Amino acid sequence: MVGRRLVVERRGTPSLLARILFPLSSVLGAVIIGGSFLLAAGHDPIEAYRIVLQSSFGSDLTWVRTLISATPLILTAIAVAVAFRMKIWNIGGEGQLLVGAIAASGIALALGDSVPSFLAITASLAAGCIAGAFWASLAALPRAYLHTDEVISTLMLNFVGLYLMNYLIFGSISPWRDPESMSFPRGRLIPVAAELPQIWMRLSIGLPIAIAVAVLFWWILRSTRWGFEIRVIGDSPLTGRYAGMSVPRTIMSVLLVSGGIAGLAGAILVTGSTHSLAPGSLAVGLGYTGIVVAAVSRFNPLAVIPVAVLVAGLSNAGSSLQVLGVPSEIVVLLQGLILLLVAAAEFLRENRVRLVSREDELETQAS
Repeated sequence: MVGRRLVVERRGTPSLLARILFPLSSVLGAVIIGGSFLLAAGHDPIEAYRIVLQSSFGSDLTWVRTLISATPLILTAIAVAVAFRMKIWNIGGEGQLLVGAIAASGIALALGDSVPSFLAITASLAAGCIAGAFWASLAALPRAYLHTDEVISTLMLNFVGLYLMNYLIFGSISPWRDPESMSFPRGRLIPVAAELPQIWMRLSIGLPIAIAVAVLFWWILRSTRWGFEIRVIGDSPLTGRYAGMSVPRTIMSVLLVSGGIAGLAGAILVTGSTHSLAPGSLAVGLGYTGIVVAAVSRFNPLAVIPVAVLVAGLSNAGSSLQVLGVPSEIVVLLQGLILLLVAAAEFLRENRVRLVSREDELETQAS
């Protein structure tokens, strides 16, 4: 081992099969490692995973629960994926979702039942998008023109959005708070006119909207000038400037669009599921989980859809695992393992690690 060291070399362009197998192998590896933890703790991993599948996809009711949970995950993951195409990390999906929920419920309550349902729904969803974009702009402006770190600013804004929502329900007598709830503060129910129509049991049209957004941004990123500019500037800002592209303007547009998508997730949650500004149902880490979904899907808007369904199913299975005495935190463990292994697989997909001697290195440099 004396005189040897690890060398990282770039691989060539990976094949389509490799691009598919690397993420799948990461998920399989997370399942195997998670099963090892279960076995070491004295639990039957096969039975645990059977319960996970049964409680997530075993009946119409569990499918509906999973798809309801997957709807906002699809949107928060797309928000992350759009920004990352330009090598920008929008960690603020959680705060943008919450602010979008605040705006959507506020508009719905302000309009009341006096307007047609189509207008109330459209206004609520639009308000969520605009509010999410505005929240993202608070990090986009300094990132575009002052070169600040968007990871820190978007992350900190999550807490501001969370405490703003909590203040409106728990700390004030606001229009969002139900005045009839005396024992424990809760959000006012939005008018029926602003509720999204249901298409299957409790599943609303929020899911088709999320899928349509995924397809739209898959096309935009592949086939439009804006998508081309995002890719070029993400790979090399200097090349983008040389080609006449405005880097600050593109950064602003990417973060505003990303925030708007996350805000739409909050609006769909309010109008399609919770029907009120409900902190207990909204502040559940959907923005952070969206990062996991986006990473596992390799930031592909279409691949986000099945991955979001899988992650939503895992999350919903946490309470069912307690029947076996398995702590529900095992679900969080699996999600973390998936993210770590996907990151490792992505690195190995693009790079080759070799152990070389000093003599071999000198010969390579001489040639």
